[in-house]
Amino acid sequence: MSDLLSDWIWQDRLWFPAGLGWANLKDRDGQVFAKGRDLWVIFPIAVCFLIIRQIFERTVAVQLASLLRVREKPRVRAAPNTTLESYFCNASKFPSQSSVEELTKQSACSVRQVQRWFRRRRNQERPSQIKKFREACWRFTFYVLAFIAGLGALIDKPWFYDMEEMWNGFPTLPLLPSQYWYYMIELGFYISLLFSVATDVKRKDFKEQIVHHVATILLISFSWLVNYIRAGTLIMLVHDASDYLLESAKMFNYAGWRKTCNYIFILFAAVFILTRLVILPFWIIHTTWVYPLTLYPPFFGFYFFNGLLFVLQCLHIFWAGLILRMAIKFLPGNVCIPKPNHHRVVSWTEIEPRVSKVTAFNSG
Repeated sequence: MSDLLSDWIWQDRLWFPAGLGWANLKDRDGQVFAKGRDLWVIFPIAVCFLIIRQIFERTVAVQLASLLRVREKPRVRAAPNTTLESYFCNASKFPSQSSVEELTKQSACSVRQVQRWFRRRRNQERPSQIKKFREACWRFTFYVLAFIAGLGALIDKPWFYDMEEMWNGFPTLPLLPSQYWYYMIELGFYISLLFSVATDVKRKDFKEQIVHHVATILLISFSWLVNYIRAGTLIMLVHDASDYLLESAKMFNYAGWRKTCNYIFILFAAVFILTRLVILPFWIIHTTWVYPLTLYPPFFGFYFFNGLLFVLQCLHIFWAGLILRMAIKFLPGNVCIPKPNHHRVVSWTEIEPRVSKVTAFNSG
């Protein structure tokens, strides 16, 4: 039964143009093609990333935080109170007015004391500046290295300059070693982000991050399986072009370098808009959606691939709105970025565009 289901899912007519199929992707004449079994290597790579991250954050990131004088403001801890702690852990961290009044009777505290206790208790659970700096430092390091490596791998390729070259000879596009490692490392990194999302700082767009990571992993994996390698590497590079700027702006924000943070964020916003709202949809997605139809009749894989790109593009539009609102505030003469230790403010540092990264392929 499982064999029949597998044969049906992976039948040629679903994933390839008419007359082409998996048989065209068998190694021959010294040419190597992408294979599904290659993807197993991403799991040990993801584990390696998790280990390297722990070492990096405890050594390099901590030293850099000290160098930039990242400081944590002392926090006033909530006084021990069994009644209030039980409600905080099991009911709600934000009690309603009626609940506050009920808790005053149970805890023998005034309304003001109960409200202050919950405010301090919530403040205790906020991630520290050092933790947020370490996360941003790790992501900055990966994204900047990934962008440099991706640019080095693509700068001499014809499809870097002519989008239509992405489909020249499809699907029999030989796999290059640089493409193999670019794919495996990017995919391994996004798998590691999915593994660590429960322990990372939870941001305002947490749900969008999960959608981005899952869509990114699906898009990278699918493009690998059906040999959309050239399109995949271009999309990864486009996304890597802005992510490191966001993470560096976060780092300077946590360090208190407000003007540097503001200028970098404005630069990030400009690069984000250019790469994800101009180059990606009007050059790359246009070529993946329009040009193949001049060569082949549409097929399911064509719609599936572009459908995933559409999901990621919608996320880009959502993030662009948030980013532009913040970027306008950072312009000279406008409101400056709020202090990062202000517990009432949801700052731009909670925005996580990425993948991200295909970063759409690849999602922040």
